[in-house]
Amino acid sequence: MCTLEKRGPLFVLTLTSEFDDQHRLNPTLLSSLLAALSEVKSQATAGSALLTAAHGRFFCNGFDFRWAQAAGDQPSARLRLRRMSDALRPVLAALLSLPIPTVAAVSGNAAAAGAIFALAHDYVLMRADRGVIYFPEVDLGITLPEYFAAVAGAKIPAAALRDVVLAGRKVRAEGAVEMGIVHSAHDSAEGTVEAAMRLGEELARRKWVGDAYAEIRKSLYPEVCAALGLTPKTIVSKI
Repeated sequence: MCTLEKRGPLFVLTLTSEFDDQHRLNPTLLSSLLAALSEVKSQATAGSALLTAAHGRFFCNGFDFRWAQAAGDQPSARLRLRRMSDALRPVLAALLSLPIPTVAAVSGNAAAAGAIFALAHDYVLMRADRGVIYFPEVDLGITLPEYFAAVAGAKIPAAALRDVVLAGRKVRAEGAVEMGIVHSAHDSAEGTVEAAMRLGEELARRKWVGDAYAEIRKSLYPEVCAALGLTPKTIVSKI
């Protein structure tokens, strides 16, 4: 459900569409993502970066509600939804703890938990001709987990937060750039991935000290770290 490969200085994490072209987050995919991020962390060196991409017209369409509903009754479905939410937290924690820059190439819809996963990257590039960032929770009548709200509040500028999250506005790439949510917009899926690779390579060339990079990132988002159970470390300068 996801693959990880090394291309030069880049670790390329790809959501594949063999079983689900919407890349909905279920326990199997979440476990695969966590394992891939653990592998990236163990192999990362100064001069690397992570690129996350997806096959098809979706980047990630949120939690797998079909899997939840397959439990057969509402209480069991709620338990499955809670299980998926609990499983996403360590994935985001691992992403924010990586000692290298992270870039998401959003080449299709990123909704709900899928939008949170995308926004947890350092840089988000988005396809302009197809796809939206969308938080449907208000339309579905469900509340946000604490860590969802923390990530959204940290990564979406305050002026846009009401419209995007509280009003459930579907935001296309150019609007997301104007709002300051994404780094840049591109003409096609291929163009988005290519631009993300160029950015990742540019960032990798900086060869930042990994532990310091990860801790600086976490220090920028204290509410996110608190919601994810991350604690800062003390970095001793070698200078």
